[in-house]
Formats: sequence, structure tokens, C-alpha cells
Amino acid sequence: MATETIEALIEGGKATAAPPLGPALGPTGLNVGQVISEINKRTEAFKGMQVPIKVMFDKVAKTFEVTVGTPPASALIKKEAGIEKGSGKPQLDHVADIRIEQVIKISKMKEANLHGKTPRDRVMEIIGTCNSMGVMVEGKHARDTMRDVEAGKFDEKITAGKTELTAEELKKLAEERAALQAQLSKKMADMEVKSKAIIEAGKANNKADNAIRAELLAAGLPEDYVDKVMPKTKAVAPDAKPAAAAPAAKKK
Repeated sequence: MATETIEALIEGGKATAAPPLGPALGPTGLNVGQVISEINKRTEAFKGMQVPIKVMFDKVAKTFEVTVGTPPASALIKKEAGIEKGSGKPQLDHVADIRIEQVIKISKMKEANLHGKTPRDRVMEIIGTCNSMGVMVEGKHARDTMRDVEAGKFDEKITAGKTELTAEELKKLAEERAALQAQLSKKMADMEVKSKAIIEAGKANNKADNAIRAELLAAGLPEDYVDKVMPKTKAVAPDAKPAAAAPAAKKK
């Protein structure tokens, strides 16, 4: 009998007999608990991330094999950086910093899915993803680190495939991440104070919402932030004259 395949996306190390896997595995005649256990064993390293898996099985022989894909590069970057999400404004606000060793590690994990033909090319691809997420690399804006890679600054580490960091390096990264998060929190708090003062003053002077909005933008507050605290209001069109009623159809 031909081998059949079940595909699913599960959280690493936390597969259960609940949907989507349970109902799919039920009709196969396999030992569901055994399959789930094998999936969790194979995906243990991807805790906290969504992982694509395949269960290839033979109903007659009651045999199965589990293959595990890799999470998206963005998920691997978030795990290495110790963050839950990237920056909403990656070119302005950075949320974390990772080292070239971590980039190399991710590039090796995603090697089969990347377009780069050489290790350096694949490292560049991962740094490009960091750039779009607001994650610095080697303490710099990702764009600047890409230039360093192109200049050969990290060739030795890339060629050696170095992926491990010392405890001291990991500690320093955690401190940098905390400092970046504190800066973002302060920036947001400052924006809230400034916007509140402008809005309250505008309301006290009976200014229109759009006029207050203009003052918020003039004060240097980001447009997407202003959109939240003072959305644009649509101009009210002058009352139009009611359309004349259509003449009644003549009876034949």
C-alpha cells in the first residue's frame, strides 16, 4: 500500500491529540500517543515556535515516520533575540540585538529554504530579515552589518560555521535588549504626555479635531501614532438638494 502523509503546523514540543493532529491521526490506525510523543521529541528544540511537520505512514504495516521542517526565519530570529515580536518601525526603533554567530546558526537551520548559494549569501539573507524586524546585528543597524559582511569582516566565523556564544556574550545581549526596551517604553511615554497636552489644550480652545491633529503632526509625533489618538475626520459635504422624483409611468 502506498504511503500516506499528514501535514500540520504545531507548537514545538507541544503537540497533542487535539485538533489538528488528533482527528487526522485517528483514522490511520496508528498509536496516536506514540506519534504525538515522537513529534514532541523531534520538535523540542523549537519550543514557543510554530513548526511544520509531516507524518508519513502505512496503514497496513502500522509504521510511521515524522519529518520536521523549520519555522520561518523571523521566528528563529525572535527566539535568538529573546523577543515576542519585531519592531513596528524597524528603520527607526530597534527592539533587540543579536550576534553574527546567531545569524550563522539561523542561516544553517534555514539553508534548504534560502536562495543564497554560499554561506555568506545566506547570512546576508538572514540579516536582511533582521533589518525588516528592527533587530540589530553586532550592535549596529542591520544595513551597516550587511556592509561589514560584504567587506569580509566576518568571513572567518562564517567559514568556520561558528554558532555558539559565551555566557558573558549572552548576558551582554540580554542587557542590551533590556536597555532597548526601556528606551522604547520611555519614547512611548513621552509621546503620550506630549499628545495628551496638545489634545487637552486644543479641546479647551474648541479647536476642530483635524486642527488638533495637524498640531500633533507639527510637534513631530509619528503619523501612525497620531492616527490612533486623533484619527482623521471626514469633511462633511454640503447638504445636496434632494433629487427630483422620477415621473410616474403612464398607464397604458
